[in-house]
Amino acid sequence: MSTPILKQAPTHEYSRIIGIGAYRPEVIVTNDDVCQWIDSSDEWIRQRTGIVTRHRAPAGVSVIDMAEGAAREALKQAGIEASQLGAVIVSTVTHPFATPSAAAALTDRLGATPAPAFDISAACAGYCYGIAQADALVRSGAAEYVLVVGAEKLSDVIDNHERTISFLLGDGAGAVVIGPSETPGIAPSVWGSDGSKWNAIGMTHSLDDVRKLGETARHSDESDDQAIIEATQDIWPTLRQDGQTVFRWAVWEMAKVAQQALDSAGIEATDLAAFVPHQANMRIIDEMVKKLKLPETVVVARDIADAGNTSAASIPLATHRLLQENPGLSGGLALQIGFGAGLVFGAQVVVLP
Repeated sequence: MSTPILKQAPTHEYSRIIGIGAYRPEVIVTNDDVCQWIDSSDEWIRQRTGIVTRHRAPAGVSVIDMAEGAAREALKQAGIEASQLGAVIVSTVTHPFATPSAAAALTDRLGATPAPAFDISAACAGYCYGIAQADALVRSGAAEYVLVVGAEKLSDVIDNHERTISFLLGDGAGAVVIGPSETPGIAPSVWGSDGSKWNAIGMTHSLDDVRKLGETARHSDESDDQAIIEATQDIWPTLRQDGQTVFRWAVWEMAKVAQQALDSAGIEATDLAAFVPHQANMRIIDEMVKKLKLPETVVVARDIADAGNTSAASIPLATHRLLQENPGLSGGLALQIGFGAGLVFGAQVVVLP
């Protein structure tokens, strides 16, 4: 008896970005505002990071709210309905629930049910991870269109009074729709991780620490509500980083990854229309430009000056602004690279929508 031959979904040879959207919270935090919390100055922050302002979301605006705003613009620009989406991917490290996912709630809000939905926890590389997965889903025939969102409310996980990372961070969301293409629109992704530097960027405490504190407080006869509140504030997980380790890794190792992405795409730096690195630090961006020997014809995204570091939202937000300010870049090639906590990294060359 012969073995039945299984059916497989029809495939697409190529994929591309067909729409992009952004959401920037209305609250603007200046360097002078930041200096109320840390011993610094506007001049020092500008010189060391290139940041002038950062956007932060008010208490009533969630990661899902921002993701929805960016997603609706991306869908409109792509010219498709949410019901046509074959998958929804949200990259975030600041959705306040371990489960259920932000993607599942977003899918419902948009009217994309029953599309499969899942979150990615890959920090500042999460958007590039999402692009790699969306490209594979579309080309394999698993989905016709895929929504990829990077959304972060980093203001929820910082201690304004510490100075390793808090003053760098902002909130926001960026989204793209990936669909089939007759020509190559997304080159092979170069992605990976270096867990040996797992502690270079991370949280001060685990959720297990918070649970143990709560258990101790509940079983203490001497505890009072105010003491519990103060203790919880002291132990609530917030972000920290080893700035020097991250800076050296980003400058030396990520320039190599970016070059690998160019090589995988089969192009030279001179073929690029734009360079969109993760908006971590202006000095890191400048060093990468030098190491890649990018010509002056390549437009470099420097969204960090106004938006700060928005982790997974960084690259789509920067790309959105780049296209708004330089519409002639549409259809050109852009090298994008994300890198951050884990340590993780991802890069690919894409055709700009």
